Parts: sequence; C-alpha cells; structure tokens
Amino acid sequence: MAIKRYNPTSAGRRIMSVDAHEDITAQKPHRALIVARKKHGGRNNQGKITVRHHGGGSRQFTRLIDWKQNKFGVPATVATIEYDPSRGARVALVVYKDGEKRYMLLPDGVKVGQTIMSSDKKEGAEIAVGNRLPLEFLPIGTSVCNVEMDPGKGGQIVRGAGAVAALMAIEGVFATVKLPSGEIRKVRKECLATIGQVSNPDWRLVRWGKAGRNRHRGIRPTVRGKAMNPVDHPHGGGEGRNPIGHPYPKTPTGKHALGVATRRQKASSVLIITRRNSKK
Repeated sequence: MAIKRYNPTSAGRRIMSVDAHEDITAQKPHRALIVARKKHGGRNNQGKITVRHHGGGSRQFTRLIDWKQNKFGVPATVATIEYDPSRGARVALVVYKDGEKRYMLLPDGVKVGQTIMSSDKKEGAEIAVGNRLPLEFLPIGTSVCNVEMDPGKGGQIVRGAGAVAALMAIEGVFATVKLPSGEIRKVRKECLATIGQVSNPDWRLVRWGKAGRNRHRGIRPTVRGKAMNPVDHPHGGGEGRNPIGHPYPKTPTGKHALGVATRRQKASSVLIITRRNSKK
C-alpha cells in the first residue's frame, strides 16, 4: 500500500493523507458474501450507551470472512484483492478448486493468481506465505497471523492491518507465540495460523486530517472529563484550570482508567507467560 498526499488546498487537506488503494483489483464486492452492517450507536438492548463515542458514519456492508479456512487439502486461487470498510487490512476473494468462493484475510505479499492452501497435516501444504497450517508443523521463528486461540474456532488474534506474531517454541501440547503487543502466551499446538504478516501495514500511517473523516468512520467527538461538570464526570468541576483531584484517572462511572490493569481473572490467564508492556 502507498500513502497519498494532496496539495494543501484547505486546512484539513494540508495535514491529511489517504490510502492510495493501488493494490486493490476489484471495485465492487462479491454480492453473495456481503451483508448490510447494522449499527447500534454504542447502545445495548436497553438503549443505554455502553460504548461512548460511537454513532453515525457511512453505510457499510460487512464482508463474510472465512476465519476458519477449513477446506483442508483443496487449493484455492486468489481472484481479487478488495477493500473492506470494517478493517484496515485487505481481504481476498479466493476460488477453490471445486468452485466455491470465500473471503479471507489477505497476508502481505500474496498476489492475484497465487495459489494458497490450508492443511491439517504436516505434508499437506508447503511453508509459504498465505498457506494455513497448525502451529506444531511450522518452523520455530515463523511469522504468523490470524491465529486461533482454540482449535477449530477460527482466527481470533493477530488480525489487524500489519499485525504479525512470532512462533517461539513448541513444548508439550502448547505452542508459545509472541503477539504484536509484546505479550507472550501459550496456545494449543493444534491451532491453525496463516503464514506471513497481515496486509496493508502502512494503514497506521494515514493521517485523518479533520474531524469529518472520523465522523464518516462512525467515531463521535471525545470530550475531556475535566471540561465537564461534577454531575457528568468524576474529573469535572472546579474554578478555572485544575487537576483532576484524584489519585488516579477515572472513567465516567468512577472505575480505573489509563494504565491500570482492568483484565478480569480468566481461566486462560495461566497461559500468559509475559504480559504486554511488562517491565520484566
């Protein structure tokens, strides 16, 4: 992907940049694999806002992506590389040998016309970018993405644009993987992973330039808690400029925010070897 800059014809244009879409080969999606994306404005089934700053945005169609890629041993050809409004990464429309079409998350470097394959056997597919294999059959140090957390459940982690994880070890029934956040954790060695890095790594370099572009993405303005009244936020109130008046920042509901661990205890916590941002 390339980042495109325009002449500074306005204040917003001066600092903004856009995705050039040079790698996209199809302008319209495959209609059988899209559904209209219903938006909720950050509200739950009671109509209460549970996620702030959501609302509006352009109408979108969700691409039905095959996260499992469980047609083992059937080669597929990359037909098109397409834009997906739901993510920064590209998606690819692949056509299997039996004629079935599916969308998949595109690894960086995979081109139109290239053949890819998923396999649950060691000799089922070669070690090449775009192929999908269980972690236990990959060499140590392999770069992987779209990794399963439970066998057969489909890729759940390392799916963002440009994300890549590293296979560090295979010990017993677990594989040790270093995630993009720096976290090192164990997953079952039978879990599938796609070889390579997620496409469109330059997506994070895009400068949105003006508030209007974020509104098109469905992101509403964020107001500082200090600028509110005490009834609206724990940080609110006071005469003139003042600190928040608390030993730590809080959310509007009074819970810890900014730098305090908020992860609840889960059964999978024992599988985390090193936390992200760990000082060890």
